[in-house]
Amino acid sequence: NGDSGPIVCSTDMLEEYLYAQGRDWERFAWLKGRICNRAVYETPAAFEQHALGVRALVRPFVFRKYLDFGAISSLTKLHELVRAETDRRELARGAEGVNVKLGRGGIREIEFIAQTLQVIRGGRDATLRGRETLLMLDALARAGAMPEERAAKLKEAYVFLRNVEHALQYVDDQQTQFLPRTGETAERAARLLGVTLEDLWTQVEAVRGFVAQAFEGVFLLKDEKAESAGDDWPVGWQTGTRTAREALAAKLRSLGYGEDLDEVIERVTALATGRRGAMGEEARSRMTKLLPFVMEKAPGWCGAGAGRVIAPEEALGRYLKLLEAVSGRSTYVAMLHQYPRAAERVGRILAASRWSTDFVVRHPIILDELVDGRIREMSDDSPVDRSAWRAELRAALAQAEGDVERQMNVLRDAHHAALFRLLVADLDGRFTVMRLADQLSALADAVIAEVLELAWANLTKRHAERPTFAVIGYGKLGGKELGYESDLDLVFIHDDPAQEADAVYARLVRKMLSWLTLQTSSGKLFEVDMRLRPNGENGLITTNFAQFSRYERNEDGHGAWLWEHQALTRARFVAGDDALGAKFEAEREFVLRTPRDREMVLSGVAEMRRKMRDGHPNRTARFDIKHDAGGMVDVEFAVQALVLMHAHEHPSMVLNLGNIQLLELSGALGLIPEATAEAAADAYRKLRVIQHEVRLNAGEGVPARVEPERVETERRAVEALWRAVFGEPWRKD
Repeated sequence: NGDSGPIVCSTDMLEEYLYAQGRDWERFAWLKGRICNRAVYETPAAFEQHALGVRALVRPFVFRKYLDFGAISSLTKLHELVRAETDRRELARGAEGVNVKLGRGGIREIEFIAQTLQVIRGGRDATLRGRETLLMLDALARAGAMPEERAAKLKEAYVFLRNVEHALQYVDDQQTQFLPRTGETAERAARLLGVTLEDLWTQVEAVRGFVAQAFEGVFLLKDEKAESAGDDWPVGWQTGTRTAREALAAKLRSLGYGEDLDEVIERVTALATGRRGAMGEEARSRMTKLLPFVMEKAPGWCGAGAGRVIAPEEALGRYLKLLEAVSGRSTYVAMLHQYPRAAERVGRILAASRWSTDFVVRHPIILDELVDGRIREMSDDSPVDRSAWRAELRAALAQAEGDVERQMNVLRDAHHAALFRLLVADLDGRFTVMRLADQLSALADAVIAEVLELAWANLTKRHAERPTFAVIGYGKLGGKELGYESDLDLVFIHDDPAQEADAVYARLVRKMLSWLTLQTSSGKLFEVDMRLRPNGENGLITTNFAQFSRYERNEDGHGAWLWEHQALTRARFVAGDDALGAKFEAEREFVLRTPRDREMVLSGVAEMRRKMRDGHPNRTARFDIKHDAGGMVDVEFAVQALVLMHAHEHPSMVLNLGNIQLLELSGALGLIPEATAEAAADAYRKLRVIQHEVRLNAGEGVPARVEPERVETERRAVEALWRAVFGEPWRKD
């Protein structure tokens, strides 16, 4: 309570004050605060515990759990007050010059830049909670919150302006930051810095210009907010009265919306009046300014999806769905209001895909990726390499060491952010479906590898320093054809002679499954399917390598079935012990290169194809891209049959190249006509693209079905492939 408050207060009183009355500017003051004294009336141990308690109390007041873009507005107001007071004082001086600390482009603006970005992101990144401005500029650059070049120039500017300040104070032996244009004080300060007064002013003006530009870039002082460009919105449109609703409906129709607007108006009114979510007055004010901006822009987003056009009401409805989800979290409303370009990009992303809408609504924390250029431009040319991402993730996880729940959330947030970057590139048309699948599969590999490390580290009883353990990916993960919400088909093996190995690795797998599938406040990572392990659902959750080998070789007739060897064609080592991974790959090659009876393979694969079709009936007139005859599964089964029949003669068929390259290889080897292979490969590409489009717009679990005429050419190419491999259709009409 400032001058009216007590000189000393208890921690209980401090806690009550901070969380009941604490103002935003006080967060920035406490950011610089530190405990200065040592133990006086208590033991050092007791004092340290007391100090830890105070820090634990203050930290969440300064650094919020989620990204806090409301800090920009708060510090902007504080800056305006400081600037106004500085201008008043300088005007009273009647002298010509500048305040190198509090004036435009001065020391305080550099500090405000650092402190604002710290407060925005410090709740999630402990490396951004320091007090030293120079060190924090470096940390902000490392965290991606600021370009490295800008951080370096701001550091140079800070040191230069501090030196000027110190020179002024040394010359006059008083607390001053005012640099006059002329006079003895300015001349002596310039000489102290080793330059002429003219050169000093040249440097000062250049530095102040850069700092002011950087400050305005962070605080968007010269930019428009995400607000309506016009002033013709009906008076009181947000009140919800009958007259206001009618006026709002007329305004929306003039913008291109349809006639049936009752639901839209109800949702808009609920957001504007604060009936959706507990909003404070400032948050409600931002929402009321943001909504007209969204309503005006939404009709222009309707064609954001390639080849897909939606109605303006649908585009607006998707944005309202996001605003309804974040209405109780003022920081997201502040971000969208503060950054109009980001607000518009969000609108285009939501309008482009129903799946992307659901994803952003579930994980609004990823909206941070759209601010300050933090989202990386990715394309087909981007390397499929997650090593740098894993290094950043490990640094973030280290900050939460000892707190498993927090580490789970860190991992989920990082995964969702990486998915979002891929999604944005995908919606922008910068990825082919095949390259996107490579990136998604590599991301899943990195997550699994990190989960293995975390799960092992958190095992209470371990019999070895490192696990002799491997994660094997099957299905879409194994074939590197993963989608945004694909399940992970996993098999776990170990090669450890220790007596307790089976029990230890079983606990490891259960802990890994918890890390991967548990729903936390940040969502979950993946659904996991383990039915492809030896003996399926009746098998052990982890298998000794020797047992795995005996099962796959099936020398006693009690091991793997033909369909399990089909699955093995798409299996690969994903994470774990490299030596064991190499043993698995060698065993896989041995099993797949074992000579097989041709007729047995053909009849067995065709029979499995019929069983799969029976499990996915299509009673509509539309063509099921995946499961109908002439669809994607036919291509996959034909390729698997070719591998099982010919790998013993052609070792290259064992390589896990993906269906398209294996088709092309089969044609080049003369296993099927080259023209048939080429046409089938093109058809498979086209079918995957269509499937991807359908899932983006309808959701992952919805069957990808289209009008038969749309894929007639592709269906015939796939049927020709099936006849070339099997001799007759699997379907008996």
